[in-house]
Amino acid sequence: MERVKEYRFGDMVLRYERDEEDRVGLVLYPASLSLPDQLQKQAAMDPLVQVKLVGDPYCAQGGNTMRQSRSTLALRLVEQTLKQDGARQCVRTVLADARGYEAVHTASWEEGDRFVRMRTSYENKSSEAIRLELLSSFSLTGLSPYLPGDCSGDVMVHRLQSRWSQEGRLLSQTLEDLQLETSWTKGSVRCERFGQVGSMPVNRYFPFLAVEDTKNHVFWGAQLKHPASWQMEIYRCDDNIAISGGLADREFGHWMKELAPGERLTAPEAIVTVAYLPPEATWGAAQEDESADQMSAMITGYEPDLTGLDLLCGRLTQAGERAVDAGPASEQGLPIIFNEYCTTWGCPSHENIAGILDAVRGKGLDYFVIDCGWYKTDDADWWNSMGDYIPSKTLFPDGLDKTVKAINDAGLKAGIWFEIENVGYGSDAFHQTEHLLKRDGMALTTNGRRFWDMRDPWVQAHLRERVIGTLQKYGFEYMKIDYNDTIGIGCDGAESLGEGLRLNMEATMAFLEEVKREVPGIVLENCASGGHRLEPGLMGATSMASFSDAHECAEVPIIAANLHRAILPRQSQIWAVIRETDCLKRIAYSVANTFLGRMCLSGDVTNLSEEQWEVIERGIAFYREIAPIIKKGQTYHLSPAIARMRHPEGWQGIVRAGENGEAYALIHTFGGSFPETIGLKLPADVPTKILSAYSDVEPDVWMERDVLYCRPGDNWKAVAVHLG
Repeated sequence: MERVKEYRFGDMVLRYERDEEDRVGLVLYPASLSLPDQLQKQAAMDPLVQVKLVGDPYCAQGGNTMRQSRSTLALRLVEQTLKQDGARQCVRTVLADARGYEAVHTASWEEGDRFVRMRTSYENKSSEAIRLELLSSFSLTGLSPYLPGDCSGDVMVHRLQSRWSQEGRLLSQTLEDLQLETSWTKGSVRCERFGQVGSMPVNRYFPFLAVEDTKNHVFWGAQLKHPASWQMEIYRCDDNIAISGGLADREFGHWMKELAPGERLTAPEAIVTVAYLPPEATWGAAQEDESADQMSAMITGYEPDLTGLDLLCGRLTQAGERAVDAGPASEQGLPIIFNEYCTTWGCPSHENIAGILDAVRGKGLDYFVIDCGWYKTDDADWWNSMGDYIPSKTLFPDGLDKTVKAINDAGLKAGIWFEIENVGYGSDAFHQTEHLLKRDGMALTTNGRRFWDMRDPWVQAHLRERVIGTLQKYGFEYMKIDYNDTIGIGCDGAESLGEGLRLNMEATMAFLEEVKREVPGIVLENCASGGHRLEPGLMGATSMASFSDAHECAEVPIIAANLHRAILPRQSQIWAVIRETDCLKRIAYSVANTFLGRMCLSGDVTNLSEEQWEVIERGIAFYREIAPIIKKGQTYHLSPAIARMRHPEGWQGIVRAGENGEAYALIHTFGGSFPETIGLKLPADVPTKILSAYSDVEPDVWMERDVLYCRPGDNWKAVAVHLG
């Protein structure tokens, strides 16, 4: 291999660099922006694969990072090949440690993709067992190749935070904010290691990282496809900035894995991209009568201007499209869901479901989901009795089959709730400790919950009977899979707690695939106390996900808009919970929230007036209009940052441009003050003709050239506009 080898993948270039000792690093850069001929940097190359073996020396920053260990530096290039198979290309780089260990890094791309899929495998080819305590999925070096020196003041790091009912908050910080400036010697390690530990992979952070060269408008981004503990790192010792990610290591995730001679481990897949996204990529050139300063003022009125980040996130989330396009045929039109949870509050019965069906019949809904509680005993609630999954004879005296028939007779597909992996303290399953996860030899118990050992053949057979058997027996076509607690650092049964967790989650993923094989066409909903499992692996295994548990909160549109940066909107199920006491303005606010993803209705539907239903039905019709845009498109956040999610003030403006040549804009006002007239300068790919609009009353909206204007007139108001 030459000292430098480049591969063009669409609008991205993979540049592999080899140093004098045959170590290899990967620079990823946009094809539309050539690298400078000469750039003054005091920087060593960062290796393509980060690995650490027990017994090898650490780097100088134990406790902060395990990168750049002797195990990493021992890897030398053996060969690199490019394999082409139709529209798919894959660069395979083989690295070897002279002691008999081999690392293989792959970078795969298909025609039309705006991202690269990366993986790393590590094989023990020696005659003795070894123990891994770090293995990366991806690692990029040379950020930013367009900035001289240490990039001072010109690099921004973007992450997505998550708490219960507050998913997807954007955190943008400079390198200086993170104390990632170089030392005066340029010889001291600086590292920001972050991630999540446990079986809720979106718990504090999403497995997402973006790095922005703010001077040259270049963005690098990555997501990890992993349902268990993970980590990402931003690392530097000199002028070079490196980013990497993969399995949470021994220090961060209590993970260690033994490899016997001949054994191999493959790290989770990473989705990685890079793009040159100057303002004109969003806005186009300034009009002849519009100065650059005027154009900039209109754009930067949304502080900070995040449209470049939006475009980067669109590239990353595109990676999920093939899986959902290949999903159930019933999902392709983005059908509407009714879930009875916020109607019955965990106590569904044939009687109350029959009443709900009378109210929603003919309203344009597609799925009816029986949520938690259908199994509960007379002396328990849904929360503590889940796990045995025997239908309640009190709630369903004639059996679930009668209720499913009633749902089908109303023209709806029937769905049902399960929390497959957990058991409540009021169930018999809670006491079957020989089949439950353990830590330190004792059943792993949280606040009223324990966890099935998904690796156990008995558990797998039990779930086939209780879960798959129930779906098949009653003809359910939809399953909501909930998950309301986390395993934490891991469990017994492997070389380390973290490895036990990884294997258990691997078995969960295998069970989901079995469900889909045994119940063809089943629609799976991914729920984990709302949005705690919104990672690419579980999103690819399911049709959609609960966006959050913030079902009827004022912050619903903020959370729903946040998630456009992490998952496909067509997979983001957003609830409109309607109360009989809601005014028409509040109903329109709730219904409009669902335009940011998949519409799901719940609430007091049996007691609504004709006037209230009229607002809902107009919203359903508008959702049907814009469904193709929700399904395929690009989202732009065109409004000020919301400082307080729980008590929001100001306004939010979201525009989504569809691949069908249409678009929609959605404006929400919150508490506090906001402009009397809100103006959204539309990106260049957004049409400017108003086709229709939705609110509680006829909204005051109009277009002037490429600016959409709206006078909301009140706090806590929603206005949606369909553009074509």
